[in-house]
Amino acid sequence: MKINLSTDLESPVKLSKYLQGQFSEHLGRGIYGGLWVGKDSEIPNVNGLRSDVIDALKKIHVPVLRWPGGCFADEYHWRDGIGDPAKRRKIVNNNWGGTTEDNSFGTHEFFELCRQLGSEAYINCNVGSGTVQEMADWVEYMTASGDSTMANLRAANGHPEPWDVKFLGIGNETWGGGGNMRPEYYADVYRQYQTFVRQYGKEPLYKIACGPNIDDFNWTSVVMQSAGPYMDGLSLHHYALTDLWEHKGDAVDFTDDEWRSLLNSAKKMDYFIHEHALRMDRYDPEHRVDLIVDEWGSWLKEQAGTNPAFLYQQNTLRDAMVAATTLNIFNKHAERVHMANIAQMVNVLQSMVLTDGSKMLLTPTYFVFLMYQFHQDANRLAAYCSQGSDLSYTVSEKDGEYILSFCNASLTADEPVEITLPTAVGKATYAKILHEDQANAHNTFDDPERVQLKDFTQAQAEGPAVRLQVPKMSVVTLKFEKK
Repeated sequence: MKINLSTDLESPVKLSKYLQGQFSEHLGRGIYGGLWVGKDSEIPNVNGLRSDVIDALKKIHVPVLRWPGGCFADEYHWRDGIGDPAKRRKIVNNNWGGTTEDNSFGTHEFFELCRQLGSEAYINCNVGSGTVQEMADWVEYMTASGDSTMANLRAANGHPEPWDVKFLGIGNETWGGGGNMRPEYYADVYRQYQTFVRQYGKEPLYKIACGPNIDDFNWTSVVMQSAGPYMDGLSLHHYALTDLWEHKGDAVDFTDDEWRSLLNSAKKMDYFIHEHALRMDRYDPEHRVDLIVDEWGSWLKEQAGTNPAFLYQQNTLRDAMVAATTLNIFNKHAERVHMANIAQMVNVLQSMVLTDGSKMLLTPTYFVFLMYQFHQDANRLAAYCSQGSDLSYTVSEKDGEYILSFCNASLTADEPVEITLPTAVGKATYAKILHEDQANAHNTFDDPERVQLKDFTQAQAEGPAVRLQVPKMSVVTLKFEKK
């Protein structure tokens, strides 16, 4: 493939750092055991959060974290998760296996997690079983200063100063488990709820409305027409599948056809974003409202011997291809997509990290985010993904460097690439590849370093031209100084 950015340069677009956001729900071992072990745990921790996981996640610079769900959000009552942990209300997690939720991880613990990660907060409010007053009180509890009942309650619980909340989601999947609402009804509910999102801090909260179920384009049209002026973002969920929901493929033992079907499913994100953006344009031609893809990733069969409701799945080189391809799609649509949150950060679905007691490993997907972090807040020069091509890529610039990321999801063929950049380049300051010869290569607790980043030495630069061979089943990221 030849890419000539000296003559075919797109108008630079800033790649929002929030495109590499994460999601952590009260689901399985995503929080308990994965992130939170408690202050008295023998597993090394800081204020109850396990240090090994936090240290690993800090290296990918998680820009934003969505919490507490997901489906759990619409049965979550925030007052259950504040105050003395020993006195917090125990509830049944009806969405995810009927397990007991002791609420030892609540609002204060979440903001401590954000503090340790250096992440901004995306709070998803309970619309399905909550009330407007409950939401309004939570916003006040989190963000109000001065003398008010909620601010004083927060101070009494150990945090006198308000927290910074950047994003606020109003409902989750309200077309399904979040209320089985019609778009006309939800649009009115959203208009009501957002009215009582008061601004206590210097910056107004960024309000996100519940968007469509995959390809429900009518939902987007109806909600945008009725409620568009009252929102900052509209959410979209799409998971990559090998087949139907009822016949999810195995995460490790898969065929070549299943490799291709999962990648083809992931690439549908390109189509869904395009089509939903067209509907948004009808009612928001100035692109004031962003598209927020706050759930995405591979959804495969749970690992044998684990609770099926915990959604614990292994993570192979194939999932790394899904991650890189999808990030390239988001970068391609950066004019409209402002934030995305992979599902989920630890131990659930397509995660960055897996844990087993005191053990921890990094997944192939983690290494994709480690490479792609350089694109955060960079200026996009080009981004490409096509249903008919195995190669996708992003080229950006930041801090006097060009950043080039390529994903070749082919099972059989290397991809030669010749790219002409706008200016001559100097030496490479970073050159890494994620690649294995086996399609289902993955890390295990017995062999936690099977899949790792390696140095990439095959790129040649001369003047503004960079030439390389992108191996099959690989992700490559290069950085070059501008001359």
